[in-house]
Amino acid sequence: MHDRPSSICIVDDDVLAREAIVGLVRSAGLEAEAFGSAREFLARRSGKPPRCLILDVDMPELSGLALQKKLASDEIDVSIIFVTGHGNIPMSVQAIKAGAVDFFTKPLDADALLGAVETALAKRGSAARPSGPDAMVAAYTGAAPCDQGIVGASSVLRNVLHHLETVAVTDSTVLVRGETGTGKELVARAIHERSRRKRGPFVKVNCAAIPAGLLESELFGHEKGAFTGAFSRRVGRFEQANGGTIFLDEIGEMPLDLQPKLLRVLQEREFERLGSHQTVRSDVRVVAATNRDLRAMAENRLFREDLYYRLNVFPLCLPPLRERKQDIPLLAQHFLGRFAAQMNKPLQAISPETMASLTEYHWPGNIRELQNVIERAVILSLGSTFELPEALGQAPPGAASSAPTSSSASMTSAPQGPSSSDELTEFTRAHIARVLESTGWVVGGPNGAARRLGMNRSTLNFRMRKLGLVRP
Repeated sequence: MHDRPSSICIVDDDVLAREAIVGLVRSAGLEAEAFGSAREFLARRSGKPPRCLILDVDMPELSGLALQKKLASDEIDVSIIFVTGHGNIPMSVQAIKAGAVDFFTKPLDADALLGAVETALAKRGSAARPSGPDAMVAAYTGAAPCDQGIVGASSVLRNVLHHLETVAVTDSTVLVRGETGTGKELVARAIHERSRRKRGPFVKVNCAAIPAGLLESELFGHEKGAFTGAFSRRVGRFEQANGGTIFLDEIGEMPLDLQPKLLRVLQEREFERLGSHQTVRSDVRVVAATNRDLRAMAENRLFREDLYYRLNVFPLCLPPLRERKQDIPLLAQHFLGRFAAQMNKPLQAISPETMASLTEYHWPGNIRELQNVIERAVILSLGSTFELPEALGQAPPGAASSAPTSSSASMTSAPQGPSSSDELTEFTRAHIARVLESTGWVVGGPNGAARRLGMNRSTLNFRMRKLGLVRP
């Protein structure tokens, strides 16, 4: 038996699945050992832990989750990838929270599984694995916890991150495409942080937020007297980004008459400030982002075709949240941990019912919408268990009518969240009333409403009087 610590162990009582995974791992040039049960793995002759453990969840005598707990209690550091024939969201969340690198449901995606193995091997050389919500951060190759805020473990996200890692070490121009709220700026920052320019500046320009008449000056600067109001020289964003990265967000909104100047910068790395004939050179890496179809815009002469091809050297397409639902529990828990800490609230867990609602929803606003919903719910939460207020329909507000599933469609009538202090009072009153009703209007005691709401009895009695809540 091999005793090298670089070996990968596969533990699965399904002999066909076990042999298939062993063959896949060995086809990638990696060393693999197979075991038919957790007990057999624990009894192996090698005293060194494997670099990676591919572990079936459901096995007789000792389950995969039980083996994971035993290894953790024995302080045996090993990267674990779970596989199962019938997984579910709570199970995957439990596994990831406990420190697993990834979680797959059979039949397995060979490329995704190998990608997870590569991630696990890379993480062995990084810092110690974090605990708590940070342990659920994306399977970033060697990434630190919450690195650039990118959270997730789905195969589609890992594919994007794999390409990100590949292009980051180059100086190539990157075009990040994706719907609003998918995290394009986070990806741009991650590219910068993984490049040789990471010690240089990261300069962001939102092309849609700056008036068309001022965008040229913003990008390339101007000389004193170049136009009315130009009382002094201005250094533009391209000069500020020298030696670093410039992120051109909403590039599809750039005026047509300004696009030739950007094209020249991409080709020649030089430009002139407004009102000057002196050429300025700037060593800048360009990352652009858009939620529009630039190819279609170029075909309709709404965007320069030559500029499109110069920007589209290396495209990265971010998937919408509805196409990476496996990441929703991880993102929701991540945002809950962040906002609960900011607001000093004792919120730790999201109920299975609430998590199911979050996972089934269509999320037209993507990650930004999910973040806003979690923040709003944390503001309104009074107890120690997080749940969406009833007034939100146990689901995010303002669900789109185009949601593809029946469960999503049922959310379309959910009212919007509070927009005034009066509405906030009504939300608070409804929440306290619901808890009181569930306890039979018992205020004190171990099972009373005060304990469930995370407040003492006198505080709850005061709020009941203030809100006009009287026991029937």
